[in-house]
Amino acid sequence: MSEMIPAWVNGDLTPVEKLEAHQKGLRHKAISVFVMDGDRVLLQRRALGKYHTPGFWTNTCCTHPRWDESAEDCARRRLREELGITGLSLDFRQQVEYRADVGNGLIEHEVVDIFVAPAGPDLGIEMNPDEVMDVKWIDLHDLDHAVRDEPDAYTPWLRIYLDQHRESIFGALSPA
Repeated sequence: MSEMIPAWVNGDLTPVEKLEAHQKGLRHKAISVFVMDGDRVLLQRRALGKYHTPGFWTNTCCTHPRWDESAEDCARRRLREELGITGLSLDFRQQVEYRADVGNGLIEHEVVDIFVAPAGPDLGIEMNPDEVMDVKWIDLHDLDHAVRDEPDAYTPWLRIYLDQHRESIFGALSPA
């Protein structure tokens, strides 16, 4: 069954099949969530079966809302579906737009609602192996160094968020 996501076609928001939206580089809606424990962020490594950026490290979770799904409901759904995480408070930070080549002729052109969810180190995580192959907590300064040292291990959107939207997502942190 194909998944329909909200994308703009000729200026109108329209349900479009997800793969088609990426093949055509259509501008479409998305969400991204960063689960935080102080200055540490929970990253996931995308499962090898994902059709783009498999095996790349990225933010806690991200996806596309269903046609009639709110961004916040979508964020809660994907935290649960990908990582078994429930009950966190979601703090909307901002909406950003980016366009990035994600390989295999696919383009992410997303209008993303970004949420931050505070959590403790004892957060229960149950990875869905179809979506996630690994998780790790990493200090934001260490993440900056890791992305600088090995950028191709991280998704293009995570690199864009850190480079262009860091303060609006994470607040004012002292530079690494």
